[in-house]
Amino acid sequence: MIFIMKKIFINIILFIFFSTNLNAHISHYKNFKKIEMEIFRNNELIGYNYYFFKTKDDEVQVTNQTKITVKLLGATIFDVEGYGEEKYKNNEMVSFNSKTKQNKKEKFVNLEINTENNKLIIKGSSYSGEASRDNIIGNWWNHKLLRAESQISPVSGSIKKQVVTFIAKEKIELYGKSYETEHFKLKSKNINLPDDKKLNFDIWFDKNTGLIVKVKYSRMGEWEYRLKSFE
Repeated sequence: MIFIMKKIFINIILFIFFSTNLNAHISHYKNFKKIEMEIFRNNELIGYNYYFFKTKDDEVQVTNQTKITVKLLGATIFDVEGYGEEKYKNNEMVSFNSKTKQNKKEKFVNLEINTENNKLIIKGSSYSGEASRDNIIGNWWNHKLLRAESQISPVSGSIKKQVVTFIAKEKIELYGKSYETEHFKLKSKNINLPDDKKLNFDIWFDKNTGLIVKVKYSRMGEWEYRLKSFE
């Protein structure tokens, strides 16, 4: 009984501690100029995911560039190239726009704020309509994703409710650097979604830098996003 109560107490303390660390404002990223992540499939480098930051007074602009190429026997079987731009003012998102070409298929998101009802207006290749401003764009630079109840696809604009669970504290090494991380599991709240539509990610967050340093998931192979560098 004592062991069980001790475990419950530790979990409560950890939850409060991690929630506090994850509650940083967008202004935290004013100190960054660039975040570079490399993308691996079955431990083979197949692409990159770069984020560039520009700040001016109370405004932050985040530009995202993504490139993925998967080949089989010399032939390209999966190709993605995307560009996105998020804008924030006073720690609140005010717009998001993206264009993505996936195997020659065009996908997009155009998002702005309806100032009359303070909601998001989304026009995307998978969803168009209004949404709560509590939604987070599903990009890996923003650790607030780990506190959100739902996320907006940066590729198509679709909205998915999510559940985030703390797994454990783990030490990991990437590119010769050691990180003391918190490991989280992010999954779709709706378990009845088709497997190819479900969110199912393992995410490692480093509280010292305030960055997500690794993301892992399984879908036609084992995929990983790894933090290579930041400045």
